[in-house]
Amino acid sequence: MLYVNIEKRLDRYTLKANFKCEKDTLALFGASGAGKSMTMKCIAGIEKPDRGVIQLNDRVLFDSNKNINLPSQKRHVGYLFQDYALFPDMTVSGNILSAMRKLPKAERERKLSDLIKRFQLNGLEKRRPELLSGGEKQRVALARIFASSPEVLLLDEPLSSLDTLLKLQLIPYIREIIADFGGETIMVSHAIEEVRQLCPKLITITDGVTSIETNTEDYYTELKERYESLKTL
Repeated sequence: MLYVNIEKRLDRYTLKANFKCEKDTLALFGASGAGKSMTMKCIAGIEKPDRGVIQLNDRVLFDSNKNINLPSQKRHVGYLFQDYALFPDMTVSGNILSAMRKLPKAERERKLSDLIKRFQLNGLEKRRPELLSGGEKQRVALARIFASSPEVLLLDEPLSSLDTLLKLQLIPYIREIIADFGGETIMVSHAIEEVRQLCPKLITITDGVTSIETNTEDYYTELKERYESLKTL
């Protein structure tokens, strides 16, 4: 289980994120600038909250009262950035291997081969990111995440930079990856249709404040009813 209860003062508001995710896929849903990505960065250890607690299963990642703040490389959190953050001077294989530096060489090669096959990257091993399509870059980024054996998966707007046709092609693929992972997954999005297809539950975030968890389809129905009532005014 991932438990988050943190505060962080920002320019426009104070982020107050309070939620938990247990062996499920949860959407963090809200408008641009609402605090979604900052929440993810705090979980990953890229940003430090002012106060609060972040706990993953039996490990405390952050606790302001106990002065605990694990560095990102020790958190075992897989973070898919919006722009995928691939190393431009490395090949596909190099990017994936960068997450396995501490493994013995034989194990690195075996795991690399498995990930290349799993993420359908055969034939692309020696290409650099500039020669990859958007979907290929995303698969490389996901392969690099899984090379590090994460305990939780954070997907920050995984479909925002893709065109409509590619989104339709990749949604079933991402759904399959999440199902195979089987752990806690949090996806940031401001597109309700994407959330409906990938996340059975969601929490909204408005000006940094999170809501209680709700069923995605129930929330969607409520949105539709609200929209229909406005059309009749």
